[in-house]
Amino acid sequence: MLSETNKTVSRRFFEEVFGKGKLNVLDEIVAKDHINSGPGNPPELAPGIEGTKQLVTMYRNAFPDLHFTIDEQIAEGDKVVTRWTGHGTNKGELLGMPATGKSSTVTGIVIDRIANGKIAESWGIFDQFGMMQQLGVIPMPETAGK
Repeated sequence: MLSETNKTVSRRFFEEVFGKGKLNVLDEIVAKDHINSGPGNPPELAPGIEGTKQLVTMYRNAFPDLHFTIDEQIAEGDKVVTRWTGHGTNKGELLGMPATGKSSTVTGIVIDRIANGKIAESWGIFDQFGMMQQLGVIPMPETAGK
């Protein structure tokens, strides 16, 4: 039963916080001293839950129609692994890059450690390179035979 409860906490992060922009939900599901690790995190983020709020706000400002699909979740002990697909249209600045107006669909995986009913640590990775190609910031490779 604890595994299902932990999955629900992680799912709420994607559906309510990232998907609907309900930052107040973070206070319910994320520990104040949350540690967010992964290559996609800008180094200037504040520590703890405030940094998580900054990260969500940054992506939601860049992709106001951002939504996620939970493709798969696996829980064991205090860990939840979530494989996800995100989709949105780049209508705002992202890390100094002006809006492109293009849509992007990316996949990623995050591992959350749940403690006392809240996300205490997150380790995530997603296809940033593919996202930048779809947005036209990084050129797509030439197709063979052209």
